[in-house]
Amino acid sequence: MTASTDLLVDAFGRVREAVEDVVDGLDVDELGTRPADHANSIGWLVWHLTRIQDDHLAGAADAEQIWTSDGWYERFGLPFTADDTGYGHARKDVAKVSGLTAELLTGYHGAVHANTVQYLAGITDKDLKRIVDRSWSPPVTLGIRLISVITDTLQHSGQAAYVRGLLGR
Repeated sequence: MTASTDLLVDAFGRVREAVEDVVDGLDVDELGTRPADHANSIGWLVWHLTRIQDDHLAGAADAEQIWTSDGWYERFGLPFTADDTGYGHARKDVAKVSGLTAELLTGYHGAVHANTVQYLAGITDKDLKRIVDRSWSPPVTLGIRLISVITDTLQHSGQAAYVRGLLGR
């Protein structure tokens, strides 16, 4: 690996640690608690951040998402299509993400994290300059996409930690 990929692996590892810490010891009800009707639950936040990482890394790698390839879509049993990542969910959609266990959330996130690390091990600094999304101006490079995923997932894990603090745990 290069110094760049070492940094990316470290950053994604920090997301992994944050996810494990935020759900540790919480039960199904606590993971589904929303501090207000318009707020997100810990379960929704962890599911969503993992879906985004899975979706965006699969897109960059031109591979199938772990969500569908490893059967997580069926295990979660959520009332959404397989390509739903939670992006743009309204409060009624957020409320449908319930009944999730810490083991289910960390299991899926662990599988996505392992896939992410495996993917990163095979890229070079030159690969980071490859355009992965031309629908933006300027077009998005692989490096920018990876930093975007890290930023988004860290923000959501921080939000989940805040909600956990509101639970008094």
